[in-house]
Amino acid sequence: MLMLLPGFSDDAVPGRIRLLIALGLAAGMQGLLSPHMGTAVDAAIEGNAVLAHLLLVELLTGMMLGGVVRLMFLAITIAGAIISLQVGLTTGLVQDPSAGGQVPLLARFISIAALLVCMALGVHHLWIGALVQSYGVFPPGEMAPAADFAQLALKAASGAMALGLGLAAPLVIYGILFNTALGVAARLAPQLQLFFIAQPLAIALGLALLAMTLSVALSGFAQEMAQWAGALAS
Repeated sequence: MLMLLPGFSDDAVPGRIRLLIALGLAAGMQGLLSPHMGTAVDAAIEGNAVLAHLLLVELLTGMMLGGVVRLMFLAITIAGAIISLQVGLTTGLVQDPSAGGQVPLLARFISIAALLVCMALGVHHLWIGALVQSYGVFPPGEMAPAADFAQLALKAASGAMALGLGLAAPLVIYGILFNTALGVAARLAPQLQLFFIAQPLAIALGLALLAMTLSVALSGFAQEMAQWAGALAS
């Protein structure tokens, strides 16, 4: 699961640190999950085939849980990309390990800020709580229903798109109004070179509006992530 969780799986975190986090989490969960692990461990000791099956099933279950959380977290990346488009800063690209490619600089800044807010509010504890609760729902060695996980992933993807657009809504409205006003001004005064005036003005006004709405957007995103994580744990 930690291979796909936001923050924990980021390539910016050294591999040894990520490994130590995984080992520490496994050691901490040992006492909590010992009632669920007894039968599976006894069966795994009997033969290599049973052990291989157990490892494969647990690996797939953890990756599916982490993948669903990653899909949820993509909402802030979508919002950042839409905001960058409306402000006019899509040409400045930086490498984003969590997105697997290049994203606008503003989108990368917003995603890092959202991750910090989620960590500060303890949302990552809910992610780990979902992992602990999964052992009660899916006993070790028992494969989770693929259809249910596919439906959950589809719901997470559609919810991420809707949330990303909702977080960027103020900038979307700003972009519509600004471009409408720019079109009217171009019709009224076609002799003016409005592009040289409009581009810096669009960036300045867009960044000012973003500064006023960013805190509300990040706190709302953290609350939605907490609700999603709680639903995933239940």
